[in-house]
Amino acid sequence: MSWSSRKRGPGTDPDRSAHRVSDRGTLSTADEELLRTLYAEHAGPLFHYVLRLTSGDWQWAEDVVQETLLRAWQHPAAFDPARGPARAWLCTVARHLVIDAHRARQAGPAEVGGEALERAAEQAPGEDEIEQALQSWAVADAIRTLTPDHRAILLETYYRGRTMAEAARVLGIPLGTVKSRTYYALHALRLALQERGIEP
Repeated sequence: MSWSSRKRGPGTDPDRSAHRVSDRGTLSTADEELLRTLYAEHAGPLFHYVLRLTSGDWQWAEDVVQETLLRAWQHPAAFDPARGPARAWLCTVARHLVIDAHRARQAGPAEVGGEALERAAEQAPGEDEIEQALQSWAVADAIRTLTPDHRAILLETYYRGRTMAEAARVLGIPLGTVKSRTYYALHALRLALQERGIEP
């Protein structure tokens, strides 16, 4: 049973973690179980995803995962199955935390002169560049999860721009196989992207 589908007691506000802590400052048994389940199901894959976003910075990745899981615990309504896969929400939150931290690190200089701000704006990458870089890493990560046959077919048909017939010749497989592999490769890639919080 997923952690989001477990019952909460009446009167529990699902988006207010403070109400779920006892007077002694400890978690209720049910919430402790929810937090353990959340960690067990998602911490490992989420850490590996975030580690790529943080360019291998383990400490930063651990902090991002911890903050992401804390936010998930504070907002269990986000895990309603009608809203999509839980991991997609987690990856989206983690990606936004990395972007926010990167922006904070690139904050302008202490002096607030017009010339200093112009220099800082020229040197710091724009928001779109940061988002694009993070999204590129997420797409590359998603592609790595595909089978070798699916990666090969997407490489030929999308990245090298070959027609289905040309891809069949290059790969040495029948045209019908190219068509079916392309279909299933795109389907698998779409699912992998959704798990990482990217809507294709």
